[in-house]
Amino acid sequence: AAKSVARTLRSSLGPKGMDKILQSGDGDITITNDGATILDQMEVEHEIGKLLVELSKSQDYEIGDGTTGVVVLAGSLLEQAEKLLDRGIHPLRIAEGYEMAAKVATKELANISEKFDFDAENIEPLIRTCM
Repeated sequence: AAKSVARTLRSSLGPKGMDKILQSGDGDITITNDGATILDQMEVEHEIGKLLVELSKSQDYEIGDGTTGVVVLAGSLLEQAEKLLDRGIHPLRIAEGYEMAAKVATKELANISEKFDFDAENIEPLIRTCM
């Protein structure tokens, strides 16, 4: 179920993402490529699928964007975990591997990031990052 949710959103991701036509139970039609809207309209019954929906809602609440990307990423991680499980790797080892990878990725992002200072009186550095 989680893979199905992620696959549904994957085709709507990015600048060339396709719109989805959604029809509710009472016949209302919605056309969108917004991940949060798609997931809100879906009736997900599987527990892992529900977790992806909650992940999307949390991303939307905290950041306000990136709902599709976070679900697609989580779905891809679950697909890879399934392959490792099929090879007989214990779930705790898979989780530990993901935690190690997250630490490495966070460290690398900190290494390549740049800090810029701005304040209410001088917003030019902030504007430059947007251009």
